[in-house]
Amino acid sequence: VQLQASGGGPVQSGGSLRLSCTDSGRTFRRKVMGWFRQAPGKEREFVAAILLSGGTTDYANSVKGRFTISKGTAKNTVHLQMNSLKPEDTAVYYCVADDTLIRSSWSMPTQYKDWGQGTLVTVSS
Repeated sequence: VQLQASGGGPVQSGGSLRLSCTDSGRTFRRKVMGWFRQAPGKEREFVAAILLSGGTTDYANSVKGRFTISKGTAKNTVHLQMNSLKPEDTAVYYCVADDTLIRSSWSMPTQYKDWGQGTLVTVSS
């Protein structure tokens, strides 16, 4: 399994970034893909997830209305469009994937089978 995340970098407060993640290690469609993030000194937290077959999404309250997760055109690819970024969004963002999770478990990091390497997003004020 190879979850490859890209798109992180520095951005000013109020700006936008688009993260992308592709699972290049699977021939079949993943069930759920999503994003977690971890800021320095803080625990890893749920950001967003999407059901690849139907498109159902879930978001953390802290990003709702600012971030949008979507399916890419390539198989097992998701994007995270991040708008109106704030300094508190600064973190390493991790792409995740799993094939069995039900929606009530999407926000639980220990439930995901596969994790990417992380991409750093730095929002300056």
